Amino acid sequence: MFGALRRLLNSQRVCDSLSRLAGSYASYLRATGRRMATQSEAEAILAPLRLAVREQGELVRQLKSEGRPKLEVTQAVAELKARKKALEQREKQLAPPEASFNRGALEDLLKRRFFYAPAFSIYGGVAGLYDFGPMGCAMKSNLLSLWRQHFVLEENMLEVDCCILTPEQVLRASGHVERFTDWMVKDVVTGECFRADHLLEETLEKLLANPKLTAETAAEYRHVIRQIETYDKHKLAELLVKYDVRTPVMGNAVSPPMEFNLMFGTAIGPGGNLAGFMRPETAQGIFVNFKKLLDFNNGKLPFAGAQIGKAFRNEISPRAGLLRVREFEIAEIEHFVNPEKKEHPKFPRVADLQVTLYPACNQMEGKPAETLTLGEAVAKGIVANETLGYFLGRIHQFMVRVGVDPQRLRLRQHMGNEMAHYAKDCWDAECRTSYGWVECVGCADRSCFDLTQHANASKQDLTAKEDLPEPKLVDVVECVPDKGIIGKQFRKDSKLLLEWLGQLEEERAKQLERDFKENGKHEVTIADKVFSLLPDMVSVKRYQKTVHVVDVVPSVVEPSFGIGRIMYAVYEHNFRVREGDEKRTWLALPAPVAPISCSVLPLSNNEQFEPFVKRIADGLKRAGISSKVDQSAGTIGRRYARTDEIGIPFGITVDFDTLQSSSATLRERNSTRQIRAQIDELAELVVAMVKGHMTWADVETKYPLFTGQESTQ
Repeated sequence: MFGALRRLLNSQRVCDSLSRLAGSYASYLRATGRRMATQSEAEAILAPLRLAVREQGELVRQLKSEGRPKLEVTQAVAELKARKKALEQREKQLAPPEASFNRGALEDLLKRRFFYAPAFSIYGGVAGLYDFGPMGCAMKSNLLSLWRQHFVLEENMLEVDCCILTPEQVLRASGHVERFTDWMVKDVVTGECFRADHLLEETLEKLLANPKLTAETAAEYRHVIRQIETYDKHKLAELLVKYDVRTPVMGNAVSPPMEFNLMFGTAIGPGGNLAGFMRPETAQGIFVNFKKLLDFNNGKLPFAGAQIGKAFRNEISPRAGLLRVREFEIAEIEHFVNPEKKEHPKFPRVADLQVTLYPACNQMEGKPAETLTLGEAVAKGIVANETLGYFLGRIHQFMVRVGVDPQRLRLRQHMGNEMAHYAKDCWDAECRTSYGWVECVGCADRSCFDLTQHANASKQDLTAKEDLPEPKLVDVVECVPDKGIIGKQFRKDSKLLLEWLGQLEEERAKQLERDFKENGKHEVTIADKVFSLLPDMVSVKRYQKTVHVVDVVPSVVEPSFGIGRIMYAVYEHNFRVREGDEKRTWLALPAPVAPISCSVLPLSNNEQFEPFVKRIADGLKRAGISSKVDQSAGTIGRRYARTDEIGIPFGITVDFDTLQSSSATLRERNSTRQIRAQIDELAELVVAMVKGHMTWADVETKYPLFTGQESTQ
C-alpha cells in the first residue's frame, strides 16, 4: 500500500512540474510575440504530458487489478483526470489558431433578436431559466421536426408523451432519489446557495494566481483541486474552513456542506400524501410503459420508444447560458434489444462513416482523439456492439445535418470510473465551443438495469418472450410452500413471504435447500422483517419441462439529446461576420433548421409591388415554407443584413423587372449570389433546397446568375 501511495505522491509532483513548464511556455509566447510551435515542436512539448497521463493510467489499472481500497483508486483516478485536463489545455494552446470568435457579439445577437432571453427579466430574472422568443421557438421546432424525421420516422420508433409529474416510488426505483445529489453550502448572511466543490475550486484557483505563492503551497492547492471529486461532506467542511472559503461577491462566510437532491420535489394531490418530483429525464416514462409498447409491437424485439419533452434539475448554481439550466428540453430514445442479439441489420449503412473517436484507452494513455470508421471501431472492440455503433453513426449524421461543424464534433467514450456499474459502454457526442468541449448527446448501453429495477419495485413482469428455434428440455428447481403452515406461523406477514417465494430464482432456491440440510432452517429478510423458514414450510421440487419460448429481460441502448445544448453549439458553429464589416454579424444556419426559410422583399414601397409580394408569400405558405415579408424602410442591402442576422437562408426580391416579366430574384444567404426565375417557380425551388433535394449549386446550373435589373421604373 505504501508503495502505491509513494507512486501517487511522486506522480502529483510530476504533474505540478509539467503544468508549470507548459504554463511557462505559454507565457513566454505571449510575452515575446513568438510564433506558435510547428507540429513537430508541439509534439515534443506534449510528449512529457502524454507520458505522465500514460503512467498514471497504468497506475490506475494496477491498483484496480490488485483490488486496492476504493479511496486509493479514487485518488489515483482524480490525478489521472488532472493530468488529462493539463494535456488538453496544452493541446488547445498549441493547436493552430481558429478564426476569432466573439461570444459577446453572438449573445448580443441572440438576445437582441429574441432567440432566447432570461425568463422573468422585468422582475430581475431567475438564474437557469430562459424563455425562447419567436426565432428560438421556430428553430427549436424545426430541429425537433428533423429529429423526429431522422429517428422516429426513419427508424420506425414508437413515440410517447408521458407525465412530467412523477411519483416518488418510480424515481426511488430508478435510483434518482438516493443518488441524484450534490454538496451545497449557503451564504450565512444572504442565504445564497453554491456548490461546495465549485466554490472551493474557484477559491483555490484565485489563490494560485498569486505570483508570490511558494512552490510548496501551490502544489498543495493543486493537489486539493485534483482530489476535489473524492471528498466527502466532512472533508469538504474541513477544507472550506482551512482555506477560509467565502462567497464570491459579498465575501461572506458559508455554512457547512449539506446534501442537496437536484430534483424539484412536490406533493401530488390536495392532501399532500403522495410525494412526487418533476421528472429529471424523460426515460422513466418509457420504461414504465415498456409492456404496453411491447404489446403494441406485437410482442417482438427489438423496438425503440422515443420521447421529447421537458425535464427539470434544480441546479445549485446554473451558469453558461443554455448549457446548464434548470428547465430544459430533451429528446430520448430507449432501444430495447435481446442482450444476446446486439447485431444491427442497418449497421452496414454507417460502417464506412468516418468519425472522430476519443476512446477510453486513448484518454488513459494520453493519446489524442483519432479518426476511424465505425466499422473499424466495432471490429476492434472500441465500440461494444453493432447496435451501439449504429446509433453513434446516426447521432453523428444528425448533428452534422442540423449545423454542427464536424471538425468540432467528437465521440468521447466514458472511462471506467465515469460509467455506472451496470453500463456496458457509454459515449458522449461532444461539441467544441468557447466554453470548451460540451456534452450534447449521451449514448449508453445500459444493459438490463432499468427494467430489472422497475420489475423488482413494482412486482410486475417486464420481460419479453422469444420463440426458440427448437423446443428444448430444461431443468427446473422450484419452491413449493405449505401455505397452511406458513399462514399459521406468520399470520398477516404470510402474504409477503409467499410473494417472495413465488419469485425465488433458481440459485436462491438451491441455497435454501442447502441451508435446510446443513442448518435445519433458512433465514431471509423481507421489508426489514426477518423470517426463519423450516423444512416443513417449504419443499424444493426438481423436474424437467419442455419449453418453446424464453423470457428475455431486454438490454437498453439509450441516446439522449440535450436540445438546448445542441442549439447553442449550432449558434456558435454558424456565427459569422461579413468580411470588411465587423458590425455585420449573421447566422449561417442550415436551411432545414433556420427559424424562417425565406424572406420576401420589395425593392421599395412602390404600390405596384404589393400584388406580387402577396402572390409570392401566399405561394410559400401553400408550399409549407415559413416566410417573412419585410416592407420596412431602408435600403435593400440593409434589409438583407437584417434577414441574414436571424439566419434566413433565402430571399426573394420583387423589383421593377417583376412588373414586366413576372419574375423575381432569389438570393442565397451564405454566398449572397442571386438568380432570376419566374414567380411560379420560386416556391418549388425553395422547398427543394429546404428539404435537401437540391443545393444552391444545382440552382445555379439551371438558372443564370443575376447581376442587375434592367428596368428602373
